[in-house]
This record gives sequence, structure tokens and C-alpha cells, in this order.
Amino acid sequence: MIDFVKDVRLWFAPARLKDEGETPDYRFSLANERTFLAWIRTALALVGGGFAVDQFLPDLRWGVRVGMAFALLAVGAACALRAVNHWVRCERAMRLGEDLPLSRFPVVLSLGVGLVALAMVVVVLMGWTTGQ
Repeated sequence: MIDFVKDVRLWFAPARLKDEGETPDYRFSLANERTFLAWIRTALALVGGGFAVDQFLPDLRWGVRVGMAFALLAVGAACALRAVNHWVRCERAMRLGEDLPLSRFPVVLSLGVGLVALAMVVVVLMGWTTGQ
């Protein structure tokens, strides 16, 4: 828990990372930043998908539409928060010469997106609209 609180503090004051360990090769820090940006792009795509489901599929039953939209929005929000946390943890590990942190989040993200996609396939096949 203490590490998590320390990580969250570093989200808002990344300059404090300079106080830990040694400066890693810049190529590794830049690669870490590119990975962060890829996670943010993924989060934005999920949030956009959630809004698209809600706004552009009005003929779906309300519960189905809102459920899929909420799932995409929630996974997108989690992805954005995880991006910054992972960036801080990796940067700290590189500075301290430790192994990069492992994470189960890619599995959670994959399962979340896969479940929403499966729900969408079912909706398409079943034709769950308000008129039926």
C-alpha cells in the first residue's frame, strides 16, 4: 500500500524520480514514454467506442446499449489510470536497476474488450433492438 501511495504521488511530481537511483539510458526512458502514449491511445479509443455505442446505436435495447457503453468507458478509464501508474513503476525500476514490474492488467484489458466484443456479436446476431 505504501508503494502505491508513493506511486500516486509521483504521478503529479515526476521530477521526484530523479531522487531515486541513477538516470537510465535515455532510450529506455523514451521507450517507456512511448509505451505510456500507446496505453493512452488505447484508453482514448475505448472511451470513444463507449460514446459511439451509446450515441450511434439508439435502436439497441437501453440495458444492452448502456451496459456495453459503460463497459467500454470503464475499461478506457482503467487503462488511462494504469498507463500513468505503469510509467512511474517502470521508470522507478529502471532507475533502481530492478526488473521491470509485471502486470496482470493486459489480461484484464483483453478480457474486458473481448467480452464487450462478444456481447456485440450476440447483439448483431440476435438483433436486439427496441422494436423487436
